[in-house]
Amino acid sequence: MEYLIRFSQSHETFRIPEIQALAVVVGVDMQILHYDLESPFCVVKLPSDAAAKAIVKRSILAQSIHEHWGTGNTLDELHDEVKRKTSQWWPRYKEPSFKFSLDAFNGSRSNKQRLALINSFGYLPFDGEIKMVNPEEDFTIFEQWEFGAVPRKLPAPMKVHFGRFIAISARDIIQTFDLKKRGYISTTSMDSELALITANIALAAPGKIFYDPFAGTGSFPVACAQWGALGFGSDIDGRSVRGDGEQKSMKGNFEQYGLKNLLGDCFVCDLTNSPVRKARILDGILCDPPYGVREGLKVLGARDPVNQPWVVEKSRVMWNLPEYVPPKKPYSFVAMLDDILQFATDTLVDNGRLSFWMPTANDENQEIGVPKHPCMEIVVVCTQAFNKWSRRLITYRRLPDSEVDQKALLEYQSREQTSDGITADELNPFRRHYFNGFRTQEAVESAIDIAPN
Repeated sequence: MEYLIRFSQSHETFRIPEIQALAVVVGVDMQILHYDLESPFCVVKLPSDAAAKAIVKRSILAQSIHEHWGTGNTLDELHDEVKRKTSQWWPRYKEPSFKFSLDAFNGSRSNKQRLALINSFGYLPFDGEIKMVNPEEDFTIFEQWEFGAVPRKLPAPMKVHFGRFIAISARDIIQTFDLKKRGYISTTSMDSELALITANIALAAPGKIFYDPFAGTGSFPVACAQWGALGFGSDIDGRSVRGDGEQKSMKGNFEQYGLKNLLGDCFVCDLTNSPVRKARILDGILCDPPYGVREGLKVLGARDPVNQPWVVEKSRVMWNLPEYVPPKKPYSFVAMLDDILQFATDTLVDNGRLSFWMPTANDENQEIGVPKHPCMEIVVVCTQAFNKWSRRLITYRRLPDSEVDQKALLEYQSREQTSDGITADELNPFRRHYFNGFRTQEAVESAIDIAPN
């Protein structure tokens, strides 16, 4: 059967990946029949109303789903399709109470025009009571107007759809998880909408184990727990994990939402010095790694192990002393991306997903390519664009060993890894471009040449 999904007006490149991921989560075959990035309407093929409800009930980017009765470029075309495709369904809606609604995307209608549109469907043999509140059946006319157009000055909308309401989405929970209402956040906490979407695309679900190695205040583990997964999180900065007291901490955030039973644990480490066992036990990894803009990227370790004692000083074991603060050394941005992929390769179950956010310049000459690994298949790349740069949500699937190209894997493992330098800017191309205003190298050199001495 055909269904019409009405999406919200945000994050267009994330819409289809989220819906497709939810179809995987609930085990439903779904086919995209028609979708346009410029439109909030998507026509899909699903086996039943129950399947439609199961998919949309935890979608963040959808608003609702409707049984698709017809689509036309004009109102007359719509009526012709409704009569041709759905006449066999009409008897089942003859007696129930019902109402008609109008959703005019990018436009508006006067009450008189609304009534005329609704009356144009008078051929439908519905004899039940008209109830504007809690009817048994809810039918909606969807109009798609040209952006910025004034309906009364145009002859007709670009497209018209008609459908029977099936279910609303979970979009309202964005407000529940709003960072403004959360007890413990930081300047880098991921907003609730994108955190919940990321968890959906990563296939978080009951009975699964999810982990964020850059957890901070726990936005991603909390989002995974909302969908029923057991969430773990770690961070190199123990202050962000511990917080300030029981309530203002990552654990306190889980308690705030009644999700304490779905917090596996939170601990302090970095990705290159992790206590997580290298075993294929994780169902998903999702994270927003540091971009190295506020400060250079770092990992635990000594920049100069000989002259900077790390673990032992003057014959004393330092690491287990209460006052011990482990030193940190600069970390390459590119190496971090490789390390994330290798960690996922070592710890994800077959078909487990890795979803992480990665920044890049919008200029193709400064763009950072999507990292690759022979054991990880790219599922989808979604983009959130800003002015001169964007951040991408890259999602991978851990290939079963039987599907891995062994020749490519051997070549990958034997490749030479070279460092770009030793300073924060040298080790992080995104940081370098960011502080140069994403100007080309020629423009930067020109500015240096003409600068006064």
